[in-house]
Amino acid sequence: MNRVANTYWNDQRLRTQRPVPRTFAPTSLHAVDERVAHARARVTSRQRIFPSWAFFVMIMLATFALCISVNMRTYAELRTATEQHESVRAEVEALREGNADLRKEIERLRTDPRAIERVAREQMNMLRPNEIIVPVE
Repeated sequence: MNRVANTYWNDQRLRTQRPVPRTFAPTSLHAVDERVAHARARVTSRQRIFPSWAFFVMIMLATFALCISVNMRTYAELRTATEQHESVRAEVEALREGNADLRKEIERLRTDPRAIERVAREQMNMLRPNEIIVPVE
C-alpha cells in the first residue's frame, strides 16, 4: 500500500478527526459555546488566508497583463508590416518609372532615325557602306 498511495495524508486526516482529550470539565454551557466559537474562528481564519477580492484582483491583473502583451505584439507586427509595405511601394514606384523610361526609349526607336542609327552603331557595331574602321590602340 505504501507504494501505491500516499498514506501520510490519511494519517493526518485521521489525527485531526480524533477527539481532543478533556483536561477539565466545563462548568457551564456558556464555556462550551465559547470554545466552539474560538474553534470556528480558527477554522475560518485558516480557510481565509487570502480574501476573496484578492483572487479577483489577481485574475484581473493577469487578464490586463495578457491584454497588454497581446497589444504590444500586435503593434510590433503592424510596424513591421507597415515598413514592408513602404519598401514594396517604393520598389513598385521605381519599377513604374523604369517602365515609363523604357516606353519613351521604345517610342524614340520607332520614330527617330538618328536614335536607330546610334543604337545600330553602338550595340551592333554596324557601319554605313562607305565607312572604314580604323583601329586605334
